[in-house]
Amino acid sequence: MSDTVAGEKRVAVETGRPYEVIVGAGLLDRVGQFVTEPAVALVSDSDVAPLHAVGVREALEAGGAGVLAVTLPAGEASKSLSEFETLVREMASAGLKRDCAIVAVGGGVVSDLAGFAAASYLRGVAFYACPTSLLAMVDASVGGKTGVNLPEGKNLVGAFWQPRAVLADVNALATLPEPVFREGAVELFKHGLLADEWLLGAIDETGFGPAGDAEVLAEYIYRSVLVKARIVSGDERESGKRAHLNLGHNLAHALEAASSHRLRHGEAVAYGLLFSALLAQARGWYDFVSPARNLLEWLQPAPLPNRELTDLQPYLERDKKNLGERQRFVLMRAKETPVVVDDVQPGELESAWRRLLEVVS
Repeated sequence: MSDTVAGEKRVAVETGRPYEVIVGAGLLDRVGQFVTEPAVALVSDSDVAPLHAVGVREALEAGGAGVLAVTLPAGEASKSLSEFETLVREMASAGLKRDCAIVAVGGGVVSDLAGFAAASYLRGVAFYACPTSLLAMVDASVGGKTGVNLPEGKNLVGAFWQPRAVLADVNALATLPEPVFREGAVELFKHGLLADEWLLGAIDETGFGPAGDAEVLAEYIYRSVLVKARIVSGDERESGKRAHLNLGHNLAHALEAASSHRLRHGEAVAYGLLFSALLAQARGWYDFVSPARNLLEWLQPAPLPNRELTDLQPYLERDKKNLGERQRFVLMRAKETPVVVDDVQPGELESAWRRLLEVVS
C-alpha cells in the first residue's frame, strides 16, 4: 500500500479482509502504486472511459501491469447477466489467471458488475474500485456488495466480495453533470440520517458540487464513508445492523424495477427516504419528513411513475431484504436510531404512498 500523501483521508474497513478507502485528489494518477498484480482487467463504461480509463491504463502499465481494457455500455442496463458473461469471457479469452486483478473505474453500475466478476472469475480474484461518481464513492464501492439485476428485480444475483482498496479521487467529480452529482448525494444524506446529522447540511453547502473545493468534497465523502465503514465493519454480510443501510431502499428498488430503471437509483432512494419518513411519522417516531422534502426539492428528480402501490407490490415482495413472507423495512425510531421492522401493515403502506403522491405532486 502506498504511503499517505498530504491531504488524503483514509477510512479503515475492518472486514474479514481489511482494506482502506482512500479519499483525496489525484489518486487515479497513482493507481499503479496500489495495484500490484501483474495482469489487470480494467473495466469502465462508454461515458467514463474517454474521461478516465486512458490515464488509469497508463498508470497501471507504468507500474508494470499488463492491461485488458473492457468498456461496457453506459447505463443501468449493463448491470446484467449478459454483460457479466461478456466480461468474464473476455478475461478468459485473454488468458487472465488467478493472480490477476479487476480494476473498476466508473460509477455504481461498473463497480457492482466488476466486483461480481471478481468474486466469480476463477472463484475469486483481486478487486480494486476507483469510483468516479459521488454515488459510487460513498456507497457502491464500499462494503463488498456486488451483483447484477434481473427483470424481476434489482440486485437479485450477486456476492459479497471486498475490494483490496477503494481510491476515491475527488478530482473525478468535476466531470459529472450537476444532476448526476446530486443523485449521488442522496446516499450521503442517508448516512447523515443514520449516524451523522452534520452530513445533512451538504445540500446547503456552497462548496458542495462537481466543481467544489477539493477539501470540502473530501470531508463530506470521508465522513459519509466513515458511517458506512463502521456499520460494515460490525456486520460484513448483513446479518444485523448492516440492514440499516437499506433505509429508503424497499420502495426505491421497486420504483427502479417498475420503471425499467428510467428512474435513477438516487432519485428512487430520495422518494424512498420520504416514504420511510412518512411511515415513521405516522407511528409517532422520528419525524424527518421536512428534511426529506428539502432533499427532493434540491434534487429535482424525475417524476414518480404513474403507478398504484399494488403495481409495486410484486417488487416489494421479491425484495432481498425480506425474511420469509414478511416484508422488512428500515425506519427511524429516533434521531440517528434506525430499526428494522417486519410489522408494517398494508394500510400503513397505502397511507404513506398516498401521502407521498400528495407531497410530490
